[in-house]
Amino acid sequence: MWTEATRGRMARIEKKTKRYVTDLTDEEWSLIEPLMPKKARTGRPRDVNLREVLNALRYLARTGCGWRMLPKDFPPWQTVYWWFRLLVRRLLFQTIHDVALMIDRERAGREASPSAGVVDSQTVKAPTARERGYDAGKKISGRKRHIAVDTDRRLLMVNLTTADISDSAGAQQILDVLRKRWPWMKHLFADGAYDRTKLMDKAAFLDFTVEVVRRTDSDPGFKVVPRRWVVERTFGWMTRWRRLVRDYEARIDVSKGMIQLAMASLLLRRVCH
Repeated sequence: MWTEATRGRMARIEKKTKRYVTDLTDEEWSLIEPLMPKKARTGRPRDVNLREVLNALRYLARTGCGWRMLPKDFPPWQTVYWWFRLLVRRLLFQTIHDVALMIDRERAGREASPSAGVVDSQTVKAPTARERGYDAGKKISGRKRHIAVDTDRRLLMVNLTTADISDSAGAQQILDVLRKRWPWMKHLFADGAYDRTKLMDKAAFLDFTVEVVRRTDSDPGFKVVPRRWVVERTFGWMTRWRRLVRDYEARIDVSKGMIQLAMASLLLRRVCH
């Protein structure tokens, strides 16, 4: 909810940016500059400003414009796209996000590594995807985003599949990686779609506890369900970045990189301001 304090904080941040609201402030850049690729000792000297590349990527994800429609005061779109692919392969956005997440958790008085989370999925249209599936429940042809968040709505893990993959099958792939990235994770909350034998058996094998939180009424429409509502807030944060309203990417790794870029930018701004 937007309040006078929120508007005042956003106005102060806008004054610190160079041109656009999405530009990195000096505080944000000082935090992530040590994580950026170093200049090579051999070969042609680098003439690209990586801060401007990140500014262009954040502008593109926030406004939803196409690569070729980037404003002229950013580097050429081919350069921005080349660096985006390189930084995704180097897991830079995932690293920035995880570091900012741990800082934000400690600032809130919690342990850096979460011990409980919530899993859910979101089906979105993917008009340019090379591989798509049909979600019969949502009646959407596209991709499905399987995510796990902590109990304060911070994104912990995202797994992208075609839309015809069930929620429980997508969650099984999340369990494989979740323990490696967040070793103290033990408890997961989920809805009735995850109450499947294969998922429960795999969770027990990996020493997870999956607690299914069901609705207590049968009335149609949206209801605030304890524990499960926090993941809906995360989906709301994601879709405020217009590039994520639909899945416009042809490649799954590029689409996942866009999600990590958006959520890393959100947490970075929260930590620094």
